[in-house]
Amino acid sequence: MLSIDPKTNSERENYKLLIGSIVPRPIAFVTTLTEDGIINGAPFSYFNIVSSNPPMISLSIQRSGGKQKDTARNIVQKKEFVVHIVDEQNVEKINETAASLPPNESEVERAQLTQVESTKIAVPGVKEAKIRMECVLEQSLELGDKDTPGCDLIIGKVIQFHVDNDIYENGRIDAKQLAAVSRLAGANYAKIGEIFEIERPK
Repeated sequence: MLSIDPKTNSERENYKLLIGSIVPRPIAFVTTLTEDGIINGAPFSYFNIVSSNPPMISLSIQRSGGKQKDTARNIVQKKEFVVHIVDEQNVEKINETAASLPPNESEVERAQLTQVESTKIAVPGVKEAKIRMECVLEQSLELGDKDTPGCDLIIGKVIQFHVDNDIYENGRIDAKQLAAVSRLAGANYAKIGEIFEIERPK
């Protein structure tokens, strides 16, 4: 077995090891508002659950040259954002939002996604997602080198869920109907495959 010290690797080499190993990764499509009220949208696959009581999620937003991305900056400034689950039906439009645009241009408009008002926050969501979560900032941490942080770890508290009627029954989400997609490495994505059960020991 190959043994690698990450200190001997470049950032890119470590990135490839991580994204090739930690798979599949759920994808969050995140909308935020700029200071000028422009809706920003971007997908992130460094995303997961933190807690169910209270309901909280995490996003790790990588920096470029130590500079915050628009999404992280908007969240830190406005304290609000919406997380959407990326699925088979919306993944191509969401992929369009990964383009690097100036802060005064909307990725949501570029991808022709449909804005929908949120219930409890000012940041709009997008109609094309079967699940969206209105979030407020719980905590943000700058991680990495003290002089040039490599990423912003965002913890968000979910204050409102929106779930498509067709995928929700008796308090549960139907995974097959949701048809969430996940990220692998490179340009590769994965669909939900065969589902199997294993009972946890008592």
